[in-house]
Amino acid sequence: MTVKTLSRNLTFWVLLAIVTGALLGHFAPATAVEMEFLGKRFIDVVKLFINPIIFLTITLGISTMGDLKKVGRIGGKALLYFEIVTTLALVIGVAVAAVVRPGDGVSVGKLSTEKVGEFTKRAGDFSWGHFLADNLTLQVLLLSIVMGVVLSKYAGRKSIIQLLKKASGYVFRGLHYVMLLAPIGAFGGMAYTIGKYGIATLLPLGKLMVTVYVTMALFIFIILGGILRYCRIGMLSFLKYIKAELLIVLGTSSSEAGLPGLMEKLERMGCAQPVVGLVVPTGYSFNLDGTTIYLSLATLFLAQVFHIELSGAQILTMMGILMVTSKGAAGVAGSGFVVLASTLTALKVIPVEGLALLLGVDRFMSEARSITNFIGNGVATIFLAHNEGALDHDMAEEALGKRMKPFRWRKDYTSGEYLGEVAEQASEAARLLKNKQEGPL
Repeated sequence: MTVKTLSRNLTFWVLLAIVTGALLGHFAPATAVEMEFLGKRFIDVVKLFINPIIFLTITLGISTMGDLKKVGRIGGKALLYFEIVTTLALVIGVAVAAVVRPGDGVSVGKLSTEKVGEFTKRAGDFSWGHFLADNLTLQVLLLSIVMGVVLSKYAGRKSIIQLLKKASGYVFRGLHYVMLLAPIGAFGGMAYTIGKYGIATLLPLGKLMVTVYVTMALFIFIILGGILRYCRIGMLSFLKYIKAELLIVLGTSSSEAGLPGLMEKLERMGCAQPVVGLVVPTGYSFNLDGTTIYLSLATLFLAQVFHIELSGAQILTMMGILMVTSKGAAGVAGSGFVVLASTLTALKVIPVEGLALLLGVDRFMSEARSITNFIGNGVATIFLAHNEGALDHDMAEEALGKRMKPFRWRKDYTSGEYLGEVAEQASEAARLLKNKQEGPL
């Protein structure tokens, strides 16, 4: 790669910004902490694009789909997929914590419980009604579905659809300009994290940190990688395709910062617009694989720190609580601690004050949670698109830059008919061979 090409590569600049921010945080922590506003402002600007993109993508997708039964089927399959995969993530987190036991030997010392009360109060105030009322993304999602259904039944929808398509083009063009500022946001986020908490804070809880990161890496490459392999797509190819968004999520510790870019790239690699529009936004509230793994590990970690041996019934109770409360994590500020506090309160066995142990390292583990959640939602969209016959494999092949095996059957998404792709390819090959043999006159 030439210097000129490298200078135009967004991934390079984001990575450079992350390294620079980490160095500033380590050598000049006071200055680095003041850089927090850069990361926050960048995320705030990106959030301005999220709801318009969701609204336009879903409304256009449903209004042009034709068959509304497909919309309901995709939504139902998505929720079922979310429940199965997040439950699997929960089981994996519990199993790893039970085997590795990261809490053994950790000294409680003098816990500073000043901030713990804030999280326990939020946990007590949490309700599904508040979650739905405060989660603007879900509200926009529901409004978009209604608008798409209404528009699909309206006879004069053609002019409205053209207007929405034009608006969508302007929104994505604006987003591309904003993403040029991603290195600034990543620099601010990383500088603040290192400057505020410091690398030294990782040492006492190093075993927990390593356990969390290794568990999530195994989940990504084995579980999610296996799901992608079923779709004839390699995990490494997919990660390379979304590497710029992954670095933005890493630098800002926010999976929301990469959401618009992920939606655009999934469409570019051949996932049907309605599937992307329905699955990705819903997944940000209900498909939190990384958060689920972290919560299960952290709960058992605290039990081990306080030498509390949970019975099988208590572990099942904890898993049942997390299966419900983790679904609302994305709609609450400080979500990890809020859900963790509500779980400990409900169990009434592990001291809630133990949360103070995690305050210093939570920011570092939030990167792992955000990246795992981010990748998990991308994989969910690809899987559901493939399952619905709504994944254009030729586009995926071109986007990922890798030749994939042909599929025996492909479902035409507009007509619902199954087409023999192998037969089509054989017929095309025979035609080309015949033309070659006949040659020019």
